[in-house]
Amino acid sequence: MSKSHIAPVKQPVTGKGGSPAFFSVWEMNSYYGESYVVQGVSFEVREGEILALLGRNGAGKTSILRSIARLSSPLVSHGEIWLDHQPLHKMKSFEAAQQGVALVPEDRWIIPGLTVEENILLAQIEEPIGWSLERIYKHFPRLGERRLQDGGTLSGGEQQMLAVARALARDIKLLLLDEPYEGLAPVIVKEIENILNEIKGLGITTIIVEQNAVAALRLADRAIIIDTGEIVFDGLAQEVLDDKDLMHKYLAI
Repeated sequence: MSKSHIAPVKQPVTGKGGSPAFFSVWEMNSYYGESYVVQGVSFEVREGEILALLGRNGAGKTSILRSIARLSSPLVSHGEIWLDHQPLHKMKSFEAAQQGVALVPEDRWIIPGLTVEENILLAQIEEPIGWSLERIYKHFPRLGERRLQDGGTLSGGEQQMLAVARALARDIKLLLLDEPYEGLAPVIVKEIENILNEIKGLGITTIIVEQNAVAALRLADRAIIIDTGEIVFDGLAQEVLDDKDLMHKYLAI
């Protein structure tokens, strides 16, 4: 597979009709000490689009998400990152969050000792500006049933639901999902997949990193494949599903 899918870009990246893309990355370079983990990556995501960010373990996918969310230590990142005309690359993590970036990390960051509801309300900090509790429990009825339960005692699938619900409790523009299916039984993966499909229907711009590539591609509109810190494919998700050679070479499927 050649890199013919990758077009040269200049910041700000432009979307259809020459207007600025809703979200764009220009020449991202990220390091852990002397390890060069993301090497000159550039891409864009349109508003309401879901992008699957795929590749083998160690390819640099999580580092890209952490760079977007401005989680610096021990990661050092250079380049430009724009969200809805705002320069995320000039911001600290809390400022990026205020601009509408929400990261759901692989370890979920559930706070033990707080109930499900307290975990959700903590994300709102002040007056609710995202989804109300009523709306959250409508989409996550299991969380409604367990709203007074210690968040740290939930099952893995329920904690993943809580992590996603907590992200939606703020007024977000960009949802970053890092391995949402990791460690979950197939029946729970399907349940999480159904929830993410609901979110897709709401038009929330999303980037998903997932080793379960087929599940991620079924959800996504577009896909980017990273190999040793560089983009080797940028195109429609269906193109990847239809290309067995590409799936085998870069995703070991």
